[in-house]
Amino acid sequence: MKFSHGWIYSFFAFCTSFSYRHAPRVLLAALLLTVASAVYTARNLGMNTDTTNMLSEHLPFRINSERYNKAFPQDTDILLLVLSAPTPEQAYSITSRLAALLKKDNKNFSDIYAPGVDDFFGRNGLLYEDIPQLERITDHLAEAQPLIAQISRDPTLYSFIQLLTQAVDELNKGQHLELEPVFKGVSETLDAKLAGKSHPLSWQTLFRGEPAKARYQEVIIVKPTLDYSELLPGKQSIQAVHAAAKEAGLTDDGSVRLRISGDVALADDELKSSLDGMEIAGVVTFILVGGVLYSAMYTVGMTIAVLICLLSGLVLTAAFATVAIGQLNVISIAFAVLYIGLGADFAIHFLLRFREMLDGGMSTNDAVYRSGGEAGVALAACTVANALGFYAFIPTSYRGVAELGIISGTGMLISLIVTFIIGPALLRYLSGKPIVESNGKKTLGRLLEFSLRWRKLTHVSVGLLLLLAIALWPQIRFDYNLLNMQDPNGEAVQTFRELLASPDNSPWYAVMLAEDREEIQRLKNNLGKLPEVSRVVSILDFVPSEQETKLAIIEGMSLIMGPDLSMAQPSAREYTVLQQVQALIALNTALDKFAAQYPDSGTSASAAALGNSVNALLNRLDMADQGEKKQLLYSLEGDLLSTLSVALQRLHNLIGAEPFSEQELPEAVASRWHSRSGEFLVAVYPAHDIGDDEALRRFVKAVQRVAPQATGMPVISLEAGDAVISAFIQAFTLALAGVVVALLIMLRSIKYTVLVLIPLLLSSIFTGIFTVLLDIPFNFANIIALPLLLGLGIDSSLHMVHRSMDNRVESEVLIHTSTARAIFYSALTALVDFASLMFSSHKGTASMGILLTVGLAFTLICTLIILPSLLKNPAKRAAS
Repeated sequence: MKFSHGWIYSFFAFCTSFSYRHAPRVLLAALLLTVASAVYTARNLGMNTDTTNMLSEHLPFRINSERYNKAFPQDTDILLLVLSAPTPEQAYSITSRLAALLKKDNKNFSDIYAPGVDDFFGRNGLLYEDIPQLERITDHLAEAQPLIAQISRDPTLYSFIQLLTQAVDELNKGQHLELEPVFKGVSETLDAKLAGKSHPLSWQTLFRGEPAKARYQEVIIVKPTLDYSELLPGKQSIQAVHAAAKEAGLTDDGSVRLRISGDVALADDELKSSLDGMEIAGVVTFILVGGVLYSAMYTVGMTIAVLICLLSGLVLTAAFATVAIGQLNVISIAFAVLYIGLGADFAIHFLLRFREMLDGGMSTNDAVYRSGGEAGVALAACTVANALGFYAFIPTSYRGVAELGIISGTGMLISLIVTFIIGPALLRYLSGKPIVESNGKKTLGRLLEFSLRWRKLTHVSVGLLLLLAIALWPQIRFDYNLLNMQDPNGEAVQTFRELLASPDNSPWYAVMLAEDREEIQRLKNNLGKLPEVSRVVSILDFVPSEQETKLAIIEGMSLIMGPDLSMAQPSAREYTVLQQVQALIALNTALDKFAAQYPDSGTSASAAALGNSVNALLNRLDMADQGEKKQLLYSLEGDLLSTLSVALQRLHNLIGAEPFSEQELPEAVASRWHSRSGEFLVAVYPAHDIGDDEALRRFVKAVQRVAPQATGMPVISLEAGDAVISAFIQAFTLALAGVVVALLIMLRSIKYTVLVLIPLLLSSIFTGIFTVLLDIPFNFANIIALPLLLGLGIDSSLHMVHRSMDNRVESEVLIHTSTARAIFYSALTALVDFASLMFSSHKGTASMGILLTVGLAFTLICTLIILPSLLKNPAKRAAS
């Protein structure tokens, strides 16, 4: 079988000779076409970062999701604004101001929902408490009523200290008062002030008798206006949030903190972390690729020729994507990575074959003609195999990958044309002679001779690795958790994980639609029995039970508080520094007396701590001048009493609760659980951490057995992952079948076809087991590396087998040819190109870089070490 006299050989030999002879015209035409393509692409190529359309809309989970999104559009593509503060009063106040400002911005936001500061819950919140809790709150209010009454009439530091002193005096008389929360809260406020920090006292926690928390959170759910023509669709809306926060009084160094999360912020942060540092990394990578190419060519001219071919082909492929599809998505944008990896391979093989023939004594014209013919036959076969492999992705339900297949498959054809049209024309001016003689040929050949000298050891090693693969293969897994792909230090990710840890605010839950209240009740009964489910929420839960009994208790609270305690009015009296210091001394004396008389009291520890804090404050005041004393006491008064008015106002609103029915729920609440089209929403919360893939699968499958129509983030993550896996299995099955058919047609030999496929299959197996050993599961990002590994695997092994068939060379000679060097330097170029990905802050991108590096290394090993050990003298095989 002789390739060199076939029509393919003649066609490519003619193309290269024609381009070389007419280089000026060819280069001018190529320049004009490339520039025109670049301009057209820059003006017309769009970017769609909406990941919801990556999978076919005909998949069942997409149908359920679309139905839910249509019924409750305010729940999709949202921002979660998480405000945290040292006290609940501060969190409430700033959240109220920010929500009011955002509601005025109709340009950037279509819906604002802040349940924690909603008037309805602010008035009826106590009705959602159980009766024992209401009774406890009532008891605490009864005990605190005298203190509240007096301090509300004169909300000053002097009055507050006097009231504390009176309370301690009552303790010294043997009275039982529950003052431990007050002592502890005041002590913490004093200690923070002495340390130069602000830690306001929360009167709300004192009223309710609750232990103080380190931070209090409020959440605002925002529906932003997205612009998918922009790289970051939510950028403008997020900027509007920050502007409103600044107007509301939030500062970077303040005690109240705003963090933004939600699916829009997560998507924007993911893209930013993916692109972070790419400009610098791109320049560095380009320089390193140039260095690798120079080490292969040993001429600056030929190195530049490869880079020009690469750049021109990339621009033309992008222009095709613009014409054929019109936009890129977060998957199909990977065509650039694929093209760099495979496009450079084409140019390197052609130019190194040209250099080999020049070194063999041929004239330039003969070298151009013959290298064009021989390399053209091999590269045409590689192009057909790669294009078929990529086009096999088109029928899959993963639209992002299907578009990637269209662009990358056509990109291979464009690369072939560029290599044999522009490449030879560039050789007219850039071929040059090596500046120094390369020792790389001999060095690489000597290294590769090892496998030929120790064939049995090579084969035994492969066998042992295959046994290891059999043991580890079942442990290969796919990570369904989208958060695990993102930068763990990103604000949106960290905030989202904190919300997941909160049972009240967790955004990860399953949802489903019910037609009527009877179906709601049936779903609640059946789902509530599942061990994987913690609670089931519907509109029925927003109508509290036992309202009459609860309202009677709330009325008792109203009587305790009285009609005049709705607001603490600013005091008209001013107290001197001396009066305030004397009040502190009196309090300190009373606390010392209590500690001495009742050392075993349950309140003694907190009283002693407060005594130490007051004593430390008095010491600080002794050392301060008059101005510093006044400023310190004024600041302390603010920390102790600033939240009082807010707490009293909220309490006043709560004790004004009235009975209500489902029909009386406000539109802002009802519309989130009962759609305008009549469907009811049911939310199902997991009982366990579904960040674990197995727990996620158990939860989703348990819910789906009861409600097949379930959707929501957990369901979408699992089903999308399964769909991606299924799509890739389908695509690779079709790709492998297409490649096998193409190889059989081109090579006309089952044996040679098998030899081409062996390195591909072995490198795939070895890469799979190393994902287990390195604990790097496949995910939605790194799975994109598989098409490139498929292309390079076929490309490299086909070059080796084709060169063996074409020239009837022994394996010992084959590893010293330009083909072996081209395979090595092509892979090295790709490794340099992808190595920078490993250092990305985006975990998905970093895992892709690792997977590509490992996969390419195994492809190189299987092609240059294992395959030559299997390729015996083809002439002998033919004779036998």
